[in-house]
Formats: sequence, C-alpha cells, structure tokens
Amino acid sequence: MKIGTYIFDSPVILAPMAGVTDRPFRNLCYKLGADLCVSEMVTSEKHLWNSRKTQLRLDHQGEYGIRSVQIAGTDPQKLAEAAQFNVENGAQIIDINMGCPAKKVCNVLAGSALLKNEPLVGEILTAVVNSVDVPVTLKIRTGWDEENKNALNIARIAEQSGIQALSVHGRTRADAYQGEAEYETIAEVKATVAIPVIANGDINSPQKAKEVYEFTQADGLMIGRAAQGNPWIFRQIKHYMAENSLLPQQDNQEISSVLTEHLQNLYDFYGELSGVRIARKHIGWYIKAASIKNRQGAELFRQRVNQVEDANTQLELVTEFFNLQHPLLAA
Repeated sequence: MKIGTYIFDSPVILAPMAGVTDRPFRNLCYKLGADLCVSEMVTSEKHLWNSRKTQLRLDHQGEYGIRSVQIAGTDPQKLAEAAQFNVENGAQIIDINMGCPAKKVCNVLAGSALLKNEPLVGEILTAVVNSVDVPVTLKIRTGWDEENKNALNIARIAEQSGIQALSVHGRTRADAYQGEAEYETIAEVKATVAIPVIANGDINSPQKAKEVYEFTQADGLMIGRAAQGNPWIFRQIKHYMAENSLLPQQDNQEISSVLTEHLQNLYDFYGELSGVRIARKHIGWYIKAASIKNRQGAELFRQRVNQVEDANTQLELVTEFFNLQHPLLAA
C-alpha cells in the first residue's frame, strides 16, 4: 500500500481520536507496532491556532514515525490554508475529517455531516489536495444514516480529487458508536476504487482484524478505541496476521513499565497538573483492558487514583497496583 512516497505492507494504523491520539500516545503506539498514527484533529479556524490546545496538537518534536495530521472544517479555502499551515509545522500527511459523529462537530456541518453535501466534499478535497505537496488522505463513514449510505459516491469523488488513501468506518453518522460496525460497505468501496482503502470500526482483537481484512480485502486496518489501554494491539494484530498465532498476554511488569513511561511522557508534554488529570482516563483504560479478576478492587483503585493531583503519588499508586496489590492479574 502506498500513500505518496510512503510504502506499507498491510498496515495497522492508529485512528485519530480527539483527546486521545496526542504525541505521547502516538509515540507509544509507534513503539508497539503501529505503522501510522493519525493526530487529533486540528481546526481550520485560524483564530484558534494560537490556543494552547491547538499548539499542543501542532507539537511534533521528537515524534517517532510519520507525522499524519487530521484537519477539520467546512470551508474549502480555510481547510486548504489549514493544510498548508500544518505542513509548515511538520505534517508529512494531511488527513481530512469527514467521519467524526460528535454533535459539536456535526452541528457546524463538519465531520461526517459533510457527507450530506457531495458537491462540497469535492470542492474541499480538490482545494486541499491542490494546496500542499504532501499526500492527502480522507476518513469517512458509510453515510449519514441507514437510508443514506453514500460511501461509494464519496469514494469516487475522493479518487477523482487526488486523495491518496481512504479510511472507512463501518457505521453511519447516525449510528455514532452504537450497535456493530458493518463491513459490506467497506468491501464495496474497496471493489469500486483503485486508491488504498483502510477498514475501520470495532476491530478489537487480532482474530477480528484478520476476519475484517479478509472479508473487505482492504489495504490496511485502522484501530481506534481498542487501542485505549491496550497499545500492544498493533503488534498483536501484525503477529497474528503473519503467523496465525496469538502473542502471549503482556504480564504485570510490562503493563506497569509501559504505563509508567506513558504517564511520564504525559507529564512532560502537558506539565504536571494537566498531565496528571489527562492520565486518569488512560489509567482507567489500562485497568479495563487488563485481565484483572478482582474488578471490585480495581474500581476502588481507580476511584482513589482519580483523586490524586501530583505525579509522584500517581506513579507510585499505579506501580503498586500493577506490581504488588493484584497478583491475580493474568500473566
């Protein structure tokens, strides 16, 4: 699979997720086997580019892998300028968000709401592709509701506009994250266009990854929520796809080591106060993803660690929990 000059062999990709795929998490996923990691979305509204949130999203210093930055908006010219701005700040691939179902995004007719306006989709894609010298990719859903699935039309527009890879989440905008993803539409898109197609939605295990890959014949797979608390999923999937066998479950020591590194990188990136608070959701995800038999004890620990405001105490509690308190954690 090629995206511009970048060549991948059946890639497993980290999906863009607001509030999740920051630089510390992208670096961790790259380290644990992700072939490409897409950033949190950066707004196309210029007046927000100097905000702390956007400045952090523009910070690629020390990024391990290819710098793929997702942009969001509704105006072709503003999106073109946002693409240029992000390339000037280090982006090597620009991804356009037409898949986010969040109300605050769709209420301004951005994200997956754009799927309702196919002419505007074409204008946006052409404007962005023509504005930069780096590859441009697109992320979409199957349509905006069950009666209006137009992913095939959007895929054709994308191909004609010069988009170099297309990620398709197997839900409509109306579905949000409810129910189960469907892959028939993704398979139809793959059969319709010549550009690379990446399958996304409910790929939460190596076995499911192989099933989706074979059913859709997609060029790559994109992992979103299943990577939260389990960044090992990338190497797990790649091993299973290559060897048809499962890697051993990570043990207490590895979970503690990876989580500690993740937390320290969050403190360094955001500062201690913000880093500690942002770390809470990640700690919760690691606990949820781990094979912990004493779920009541895990919940009590989560409540306790969520009250902590300093980094040292947070790290001590996490280390104690994973290494000492719960030896029943599957090894």
